[in-house]
Amino acid sequence: MAQQTPSSNTTTGSSAPDGLAQKSVERLPESFYTQFLSISALKRKPSPIRGLFPLEKTPGLISLLAGKPNPSTFPFTSLSFKARSPTNPDEELDLTVDGDELRAGLQYSDTAGTKPLIDWLFGLQERYHGRVRGEGWRISVGSGSQDLIYKAVEAFVNPGDPVLVESPVYAGTIPMFENLNCEQLEVETDAHGICSTSLRSILENWPAEKPKPKVLYTVPYGCNPTGMTATLERRKEVLQLAKEHNFLILEDDPYFYLYYGTAPRYPSYFNLEETYLGETGRVLRFDSFSKILSAGIRIGFATGPTPLLNAIDMHTATSNLQSSSLTQAIAATLLNAWGYDGFQAHIDQVSAFYREKRDIFEKGMKKHLAGLAEWDTPEAGMFFWFKLLTKDGSEGDSKAIIETTAFNRGVLALPGTAFLPNGRKTAYVRASFSLTPEEDVDVALGRLREAILDAQKEATGA
Repeated sequence: MAQQTPSSNTTTGSSAPDGLAQKSVERLPESFYTQFLSISALKRKPSPIRGLFPLEKTPGLISLLAGKPNPSTFPFTSLSFKARSPTNPDEELDLTVDGDELRAGLQYSDTAGTKPLIDWLFGLQERYHGRVRGEGWRISVGSGSQDLIYKAVEAFVNPGDPVLVESPVYAGTIPMFENLNCEQLEVETDAHGICSTSLRSILENWPAEKPKPKVLYTVPYGCNPTGMTATLERRKEVLQLAKEHNFLILEDDPYFYLYYGTAPRYPSYFNLEETYLGETGRVLRFDSFSKILSAGIRIGFATGPTPLLNAIDMHTATSNLQSSSLTQAIAATLLNAWGYDGFQAHIDQVSAFYREKRDIFEKGMKKHLAGLAEWDTPEAGMFFWFKLLTKDGSEGDSKAIIETTAFNRGVLALPGTAFLPNGRKTAYVRASFSLTPEEDVDVALGRLREAILDAQKEATGA
């Protein structure tokens, strides 16, 4: 199906970030998205039961619809938990989920998420991204952002389709595209994020007889694995290319709240499409609570054009039905107790924690890997991406060194090839600094140093 850009509805934009002129905003119409839906998504029918759930809320209606278990049979009567105060680390908050909130948390709920959590998330997106509710976008909660990304890929990509992926790329997405036999087009990245020149080259040299890619996947903050954060200029250029070449941006941003750089935070693609591009509806954003509240709570959320979220929800309704109502109730109770200012205080603490972990790890790298590796200092996230240097200046291969020599020395990391869509060799390595205590950092990097020297001796026969 040919991709075309139709006329749009004009709306008034929200306040622009500093340095960006406000524009009148065009909202892409619902009919625009049909061209982006996969054959599978177009064939998928709404759940005959879940599609009618909203009607149960009609005043005066007696519902005989759903096979929901009777909550009087559930043994749970109250759930209480303690949480640290975000403004006073010595204080603990006593929180309880009971009454109607608990009954809702123990029952099947709306596919897109429970109302208390969804309402709180709308306020969050307005606060951090300047997007106002009721402008053609909405939110769906998933069992972690990975769940939602997988469903988005299934909804937009057909087997064999070309897809644009930044490279190196989060390894968790590679199997999604491989399972669909996609042509993964690697867009180069550097310390400033995704390279718009590389993206433009791919698109402007695209064969005229071949349909262009419909989606670009990118992790703009603290990218896993590179740790890079895309600059404002790069983001603006990518958005402009999305409009020129008619593709959607899958903005996977699990490290957005783990930013600890000294420069002001760059606005998201979701913000910039309104304040800079002047056209909304090309960005589907993925957020996660895994890095800031709990990985085990399994709550992520997608934000974007309603037709795209509808396609994801139809998949959910026929697979896992919904994200856990109970963990949503727990999260909503905590977040409403904190409020948005409390949430900000919490993420400030989380960011400061990871900044300190980064600094400790980089200190150890300078001590043990100077002259043996090179790297850029991350400003967000929890990873270092470093290149192993060879004595003769040739392009090395980290795989054997990391998987065998380093492992035998007692240190485990990931060779960079795991993050390259087409699996080619690379001299790069990913190391996570999120968990390792300071005393173990020094030991681990000392062992890695010895492994690199062992490999160099073996290569030269010395």
